[in-house]
Amino acid sequence: MSSTTTKIKAGIVGGTGMTAGELIRILLYHPNVEITFLTSTSMQGHAVTQVHKDLLGETNLVFQEIAEPADVVFLCLPHGESKLWLEQNAGRLRSDTKIIDLGNDFRVDEVWNDKKFVYGLCEFNKQEILGAQCIANPGCFATAIQLGLLPLLAHQQVLSVSAVGITGSTGAGKALYQTTNTNWRSNNISPYKTFTHQHLAEIEKQVSLLQSLPLDIQFAPWRGDFTRGIFVTLLFKTKLSFSEVTQAYQYAYKYADFVHLSPSPIDLKQVVNTNKALVFLEQVGENLAVHVAIDNLLKGASGQAVQNMNLLFGLNEKTGLNLKASVY
Repeated sequence: MSSTTTKIKAGIVGGTGMTAGELIRILLYHPNVEITFLTSTSMQGHAVTQVHKDLLGETNLVFQEIAEPADVVFLCLPHGESKLWLEQNAGRLRSDTKIIDLGNDFRVDEVWNDKKFVYGLCEFNKQEILGAQCIANPGCFATAIQLGLLPLLAHQQVLSVSAVGITGSTGAGKALYQTTNTNWRSNNISPYKTFTHQHLAEIEKQVSLLQSLPLDIQFAPWRGDFTRGIFVTLLFKTKLSFSEVTQAYQYAYKYADFVHLSPSPIDLKQVVNTNKALVFLEQVGENLAVHVAIDNLLKGASGQAVQNMNLLFGLNEKTGLNLKASVY
């Protein structure tokens, strides 16, 4: 499909959330895609711009049920609801419809109705993705942590890693809680789900495919005083020299369109509103620190989903994803 005038017909299920909003914004300007339906249980029949008000003047789309068979369906549902939706609506999809789930239903439990969901970490599973029908889009923290972790596994087994990560308020979704309230978040930082974050299971699953011994990962996520972005720092022990470590990461991302090894310290503003991931390495003796920055709604969700879609349909990975960071 790399050179065709026929556009990919895309449907979005669960179109009112933040990840769906980002997905709509990308696909509206994707040169190879036409959005054919957007579903919502609460806003059916209403204009998309009533929810995503920044799209006023950009689209006349209305939330509705499946209007016509789609080439690809993005599931932007709350975690745990994708399997239920597929069970109830599988008969309304073509047998060859490609499915990209942005929830966590298939990241560890990969099979549904004899269909295998390939884990969509594009930089490491590209060949599997190219031949897949169904994709489990990785979680945001899982994406950042694995982009900082997996290159090292090609050179040594990693038995333990400590990680601290901070995420913006958009990581909690649209529902209003005390911890997403602007007054509470302002000038404030707090930990949550220490040692128990839901993304740990998918990280451990992917690591188990690459090394024989289990990984002991100690992860402390933080809520940050900003709206979007994730910054993660991973701490390892390694016998490799800094030159060898650097070469390992350079090799891992030599052909990666969106992951870049930075020669100087990184910050969130370099990646917010883009599908990029930046990696910065520091080492003192055997102590290695790997810093990773991504946008949680793009590289950590909707941007990565479109990157997966591009691969599924034989397009260049960057198609529709040439997004500019908001530096100021």
